[in-house]
Amino acid sequence: MTFNTLRPFASKVIEPLADFLIRFEVSPDTVSIASLVCAFFAGLSFYYSPVAKELILLAGILVISNSLLDALDGVIARKSNRATLRGDFLDHVIDRYSDVFIICSIFFAGYVPWQIGVAAIVGVLLTSYLGTQAQALNLGRYYGGIMGRADRLVVIILAAFLNFVFSTSIAGFSILGWAIILIAVTSHITAIQRIFYIWKNLD
Repeated sequence: MTFNTLRPFASKVIEPLADFLIRFEVSPDTVSIASLVCAFFAGLSFYYSPVAKELILLAGILVISNSLLDALDGVIARKSNRATLRGDFLDHVIDRYSDVFIICSIFFAGYVPWQIGVAAIVGVLLTSYLGTQAQALNLGRYYGGIMGRADRLVVIILAAFLNFVFSTSIAGFSILGWAIILIAVTSHITAIQRIFYIWKNLD
């Protein structure tokens, strides 16, 4: 499902911003760590949003910031010739912690039962593992499937803003709750898609 249609627009924002940060010698690792900080505070905002509705709006903005910074670190590394294996490793570790902070905080806050939340975070971590496992098996990185990380973040951002405007429940769940249910289902479908792709391409 990757949102390819958004990439040209995102590039128009990310490329100039990367050039600006490079002029001030901001390192890719610093940007990666900043993305983690945004994810942490997004998680806190989601967690406390049931008692302060405005926090869900702040959480959505912080997830946007996390997404932007996550895209920026790689562009900065490439443009400034500072791409390293350590930087790549750090980026992946931070992405996983960011996923945990954001998704777990939503179901900890009670937007969905914990069973659905656990299914969602397991599916997310499994799809991410399979993407890098393909590389470990010399198949190259593979991020195919209907729900990649970019898709998840877009779903969460849209759900946060819509939930702020329309806080009433639909069939027992808020819009944000339905977003986690969607992520839970589609992440496991994505994991299965990646399993079949890896299996098919192994000798």
